[in-house]
Amino acid sequence: MKLLPYGTDGVLAEFDSIEQVRAAHRAVLDSGIEASELVPAARTLLVTGAEPERVRSVLAGAGTHVGEPGKLVRVPVRYTGPDIELVAETAGCTLAEVAELHASVDYTVAFCGFSPGFGYLTGLPAALHQPRLPSPRTSVPTGSVAIAGEFSAIYPRSSPGGWRLLGATDVVLFDPRAAEPALLRPGDLVRFEPCAD
Repeated sequence: MKLLPYGTDGVLAEFDSIEQVRAAHRAVLDSGIEASELVPAARTLLVTGAEPERVRSVLAGAGTHVGEPGKLVRVPVRYTGPDIELVAETAGCTLAEVAELHASVDYTVAFCGFSPGFGYLTGLPAALHQPRLPSPRTSVPTGSVAIAGEFSAIYPRSSPGGWRLLGATDVVLFDPRAAEPALLRPGDLVRFEPCAD
């Protein structure tokens, strides 16, 4: 772990793995530190608005424990995405096996970013690890269920994107009028459930 100052009251911690980020994120949450920002990413954790020395102390003792998972979010998916045949061909399996494999595990929201409500989900079976598309789409439909690298995700709104699209869901991931606008938070579990319509 490498700790770097960030502005006048922030600490940016760099890690070797996403699991270490998750453990550090949980340690800060459990410590009672009231930060103005607590932002996990793939290999970093940003903490601002708290006493930097206390943050450094908590991070130094974070260990590897990620704590209890957050809420379980069930996501019904129609596995009819435009890239599912490409994914099946690349993975060497059938369309049905892609859907079955993708829905066979519980995913963890490692961090959020890209756009409001977009959660990067870890737990994707290794057989489905695939690169992004060579050329991103100019518009990915809202609710698209996608994979890229080691992650799966759901597009909360229409936006450009280069992930491979397996299917779609009607679950609302971001509602700015809600008390908690984003459905997914780091540490939550996501379970994809195949559906016909």
